Order: sequence, then C-alpha cells, then structure tokens
Amino acid sequence: MTDLRTAGMSSKAWPFEEARKVLKRYEQSKDKKGYVLFETGYGPSGLPHLGTFGEVLRTTMIRRAFEVISDIPTRLICFSDDMDGMRKVPSNVPNQEMMKAAEQLPLTAVPDPFGTHASFGDHNNAMLRRFLDTFGFDYEFYSATDYYKTGKFDEVLKRAVDKYDDVMKVMLKSLREERAASYSIFLPIHPETGRVLYVPIKSVNKDDYTITFDDEDGKEWTLPVTGGNVKLQWKPDFGARWAALGVDFEMFGKDHSTNAPIYGRICDILGGTRPENFSYELFLDSNGEKISKSKGNGLSIDEWLTYASTESLSYFMFQKPKTAKRMHFDVIPRAMDEYHQQLRAYPTQTVDQQAANPVFHIHGKDVPASDMVVPFSMLLNLASVANAEEKDQMWGFMQRYAPDASPETHPGLDAAAGYAVAYYNDFVKPEKTFRAPNDQERAALVDLKAALASPEVALAAIAKKNAAMGNDDALPEANMTDADFLQSIVFAVGKNHGFENLRDWFKALYEVLLGASQGPRFGGFVALYGVPESIALIQQGLDGELS
Repeated sequence: MTDLRTAGMSSKAWPFEEARKVLKRYEQSKDKKGYVLFETGYGPSGLPHLGTFGEVLRTTMIRRAFEVISDIPTRLICFSDDMDGMRKVPSNVPNQEMMKAAEQLPLTAVPDPFGTHASFGDHNNAMLRRFLDTFGFDYEFYSATDYYKTGKFDEVLKRAVDKYDDVMKVMLKSLREERAASYSIFLPIHPETGRVLYVPIKSVNKDDYTITFDDEDGKEWTLPVTGGNVKLQWKPDFGARWAALGVDFEMFGKDHSTNAPIYGRICDILGGTRPENFSYELFLDSNGEKISKSKGNGLSIDEWLTYASTESLSYFMFQKPKTAKRMHFDVIPRAMDEYHQQLRAYPTQTVDQQAANPVFHIHGKDVPASDMVVPFSMLLNLASVANAEEKDQMWGFMQRYAPDASPETHPGLDAAAGYAVAYYNDFVKPEKTFRAPNDQERAALVDLKAALASPEVALAAIAKKNAAMGNDDALPEANMTDADFLQSIVFAVGKNHGFENLRDWFKALYEVLLGASQGPRFGGFVALYGVPESIALIQQGLDGELS
C-alpha cells in the first residue's frame, strides 16, 4: 500500500512539486545548515490584503508538503521591509495631512494615522501578525528595521561594499540610462531629517565601510553602512536578505518574476546560494485590476471572514496559483461548497488522491470531517425566502431537513448559517429581482404546486414523463421529505410542460420564486424549506406577491 511520503514524491499537486525542488536544492547544497528556511516578504506600505495572506498560506502548503517527503527540520519567516521609505500616502488611511508630512521617512518612523501603535509600520506589522495568527500559521516574524539597526545585517552590508562594483554591474544592466547615471545600491538615512535619501553616492569606501554623499541641500555627509545608517535599494535588498539569512525558498507575484534573476545573481555575489522560487499570478478586483495595498481595492481578509470560513479562503488560495484570480464577493459561495465537497471526499480516497486533495494541503494529516449537511448555496436561498436577519431563524428549517443537527453538534453548519445570513443581507437582498412567469411557466408552476401537495399527483406526473421518454422503469417510492424524490417531481413537471432544455425550467423557478437567475438543486431546497412552505411560495409567485 502506498504511504503518504511515497505519494508525495510523485504527486502532481503543486505544493509537492515545489517541495521536491526544495529538497533537491538542499541535498545538492554544499553548506547545509541543518534546516530548510522558507521565507515570505511583506511591504508594510499599506494595510495587508488577501494577496499577502495568500503568499504565507501557499508557502506553508509547500512547507507542509516538504515535511511529508523529508525529515529535515523547517522554519518559516515572514520578513517585513518596514525600513522602506514611504513614497506616497495610501489613500485608505486617516490623517492624510500628517501622513503627507512624513513622506520618505522609513515606515517605522512614520506616525501611526490610527493612533494605536508607535508607527505606521508597526501598525501594519501588527495587522499582518493578527491576520496570520487567526489562521494558526507557524512562523517567525522578522523586521528589516530591527535587522538593519541592531547590526544583524552588518556583515552582508560590508560584503556589499567589498563587492560594490560587481553588484552595481548587475543593477546597471537593468536600468535606463538616466536612472543609471545617479543610481547606487545604498540609500542613506539622513542623520538630521531621518528620511530615506535617493541621492547619488560620491564614494563607497572599502577601508572603513562608509559612503559619502551630498544631501538635497548640497551638504556632504559620510556615514557607515552598518548600524541602520543605510539601507539597500529594494532589488539588492532582496538578494542580500537571501544571502544573509540563508533562504531556501521564497515565492512572489508575477510582477517580481522578471527581477528574480537579478535578486539571485546579487545573492550569489554576496556569498549566498539563491533559493528556489515560485512565481504566482496576481489577484484582481471585480474590475480585473491588480489588488493594491495603497488603493485598498479588492477583498480584505476581514471581509472574507465576515461571509465565509477561514478554510474556504484557504481552499480558494490553493486553486491554480499560476492563474490570475478575481477576488470579489461572488467567489465566496462556490469556495465554501467546494471546500466541503472535498472534505466529504477525502476519507474515501486513495493515498495518492488524498495527496492531491486541497484539504490535505489546508489541514495536513488532521483533515476534519465536514458537518455541512446543508450546502452553503442552499443556505443562501433559505435565508432569502425566510428573509432571515439572524441565523437562529434558519435552524427550524435545517433541523427539519437534518433532525440530528444542532448548533452544538454541527458548529460548522451553525457558523455557515450566520455567514449565509450576512452574505444574503449584504449582497443578495439588494440585487433580488423577481419576475412574473410566462404562460408556459405559469402552467408548469400550477402543476408543480399540485404535485407537491399530493403524492398521487406527483407519481402520476413522473409516470407521464417516463412514458413520454419511453422509460418503463418502476415508479419510485413516494417520499415527500426526500430531496431526490422531490427533485424527480420538479424534473418530471418540467419535461411534461415541454421544457426541452430543463435549464430554462430551473432558471424560471429561480427567477420567479427566488429573485435570482441561479439557485440550488430545487428538490433539495424544497426538502429544506418544507413542502407546505414551498407550495405557499409558488402560490405567491403565481399571484405576483414576491416582486
């Protein structure tokens, strides 16, 4: 029988594919440090968004896959580039004038516009850590400000001085002529104003590891590159960080992919071994534009968690990382339902199949059982017809459908009911548009109402459909609480009324009765909502009382 490690060594799931690359790199490395270091980077120039979270989550998935196929210890660090100068004020923060006055200060020297932390960088770092802690990530947090100011980067900065010409040669090839004329890999921090300066460097002094430059007012300064007096430009900083920390793996967005060879070459020059990289596609907002921390467009983590579980977000992030993803509210219901479909499938799968199942990469070896006996999409429609304002209004219907379920025994379902109510009220309710049935639809709805009211009429409708289709199978047992039997009634009525494409029949049910163009498996919805309640709903639709 195949064990998980063996399955992982051949699995085509992308976390295992990347993990095998990291293992091969480590095995071929001359300088083995006794553990594998995974890193993610964060630029705290704006509030963290789902893209930031996704980078840590996906790296964790690769780390988890690595731990399946290898016994080599691992670490994950989240490195915040919080010494970067604030080039522009994010549009989604308060106290804009105060922030404008702090432009070009390192982010950990910019006042916190929210008034809760020592600096804007500290505020955003705290938000990131809170988000990551919400999801239970196992990580170590590193701050660039700390690493520069306490001397932890001093040795790599000295090497950057020693190898200055070699690093500059790499950088100058990537720059336009005008930019190259004044470029230096070093950015001094002004001793008086504290601002990050983008000024030409007059000399780089290898004898005492200092740089000399003129500030914007023409005054000459000489500063040591150590002790937080200088920081590296962002591209050299990438490579220097890899070399200083011994990073084995880092992923980044597609917008970094063209610069990856530059980061890697600088890492090599500074005495490191470039890590394995993975480039993922970007996240887009509802208009197809790249999600930006400074714009605040797209979904935030808190917004997703208002309407769905953390696991559904993790499931969404797992899917096709090489494909651009539109991050909008309408992706949430599908992510919720598909996550639970995969949970239900997991216990019945082979080890090879489990290794490819997203829920393994979300939970590791401790994959929980799903308690979602009602699909999320159906909960949304239940919230709609019940005009639910609180999840307690949903439980009467859910317990009739699943008598053994309760908030105590099915906490996931209970939470999902709350998410469904919130989602319905914020997104579905404002967009509900009912219409009157046409003549064909009206006649079918009248017959559907009659069939739901009488098992005999229901069986007659099914028999008529069977005869028309040349099907001589025995009629099913009439069970007006069974979702499959109720679905067969709906199917039969549609066929009996000439709906060649049953999609048109179901679409009519959704538009007339639910005010939407899409909906759940209708027989299951009737079983959940109740047959008498569904009959009353159909009558309201016929009478035009729903619009």
